[in-house]
Amino acid sequence: MDRPRFGRAVKRGVTAWGHALLGAMLGVGPVVTGLLFASPGWPTALRIAGFTLACAAVIVAMACPRGARRRSVRLTNRLLGTDLPVPLEPASGEVSPSPWVNRLRTAAWLVPHMALGGLVTGLTGLLLFSALMFVAVWLGGGGVVDSFGLTLRVHSGMPGLWAVAAAVGCLMAMVTVCAGAAAALRLLAPVFLDHRPAERLAAVEEQMRRLAQRNRLAQELHDSIGHTLTASTIQAAVAGELMERDPDAARRALRSIEETSRVAMDDLDQVLGVLREERSPRTPQPILSDLDPLVERVRQAGAEVSVTTCGALERIPAAASREAYRIVQEGLTNALRYGTKAGIALHVTAQDDWLTLELINPVAAEGVGFRSRKRRGGGRGLAGIEERVRLLRGEVSAGTTARHGGDGAGQGATCWRLAARIPLRSAP
Repeated sequence: MDRPRFGRAVKRGVTAWGHALLGAMLGVGPVVTGLLFASPGWPTALRIAGFTLACAAVIVAMACPRGARRRSVRLTNRLLGTDLPVPLEPASGEVSPSPWVNRLRTAAWLVPHMALGGLVTGLTGLLLFSALMFVAVWLGGGGVVDSFGLTLRVHSGMPGLWAVAAAVGCLMAMVTVCAGAAAALRLLAPVFLDHRPAERLAAVEEQMRRLAQRNRLAQELHDSIGHTLTASTIQAAVAGELMERDPDAARRALRSIEETSRVAMDDLDQVLGVLREERSPRTPQPILSDLDPLVERVRQAGAEVSVTTCGALERIPAAASREAYRIVQEGLTNALRYGTKAGIALHVTAQDDWLTLELINPVAAEGVGFRSRKRRGGGRGLAGIEERVRLLRGEVSAGTTARHGGDGAGQGATCWRLAARIPLRSAP
């Protein structure tokens, strides 16, 4: 056996013995309580029953604390090398399903842990003492050794060399006892400490919730940072062109870059904080009533934007309002990236239990379609818009169209139209 394998084997044996020792220490309390409770004056049958009931009561009490099962799982995974899932902590205000079932399962796990732990600790202690005694007597010139109820005479020198072999046998028996007890507990651990079907389902749902939250945060980050980078890039180009001709306008463009960058940094810090700490975002998310600063930043980037609203936007449900804001933000970002920045028209209507968003902007003549955007490396923002609207049970359409009107684009100009229709009430 090479050294790495031997080292791992020794480590496993030591940790398994440590787990057994811990079980023996945990068993002291129930045993002492049972001995104190069972009066010596009682009949034998009654004393056995009283001792058993007292031990059981103490073991159940040990399994009642909220973290008992969690600690048992962690110790078993660390010391026995199992791979049990850590018990789920119920969310704030929620009650764990069938908590007493898990407590009784934890108590049932403590019984073999304590019993085998006491047995292993006792046997290994006795075997280690016997091994040391054999060697000590042989090195001391021989003598009599009482071991396991046997009286053995050990001679000095070569005739007593069997004592060394007996000591090695005792050590090997120690390893065998530890390995056997550890194997038995590894088989029992999933029975008492593994997730029940309901917990497995809850664990899958929790994982899905976290993945959904991470995907949502990624989409939020894409929308916010993408909008900021697009606006800042355009404003930087404008500032470079106006630096000599109109320094005041250039300075205004640079200030706008600073302001939008700060907003983006705040969004980035929030998202990264949520991802690190696995918590829900606490900072209020922008809603439709916050459209004015968004539109103003787009205008500072040199775009001409007209906004018309109809209905009470402040009465729109928070979830729909947040998603609608992000849809408009992504639409304006695409307008800056691919459009001509002239004649952008935004219409927001909230009436008849529906929220309607329509964004129209002129585009260049070549490669303006939805598919061409995806070929040029875009499309993720539009896919995010479709996902947001779909989750809200709404409808969305995007594509080129010919504008028929005189609001800045010209008669029959080629335009990009993004339209979303979101219900504001649940279906009956």
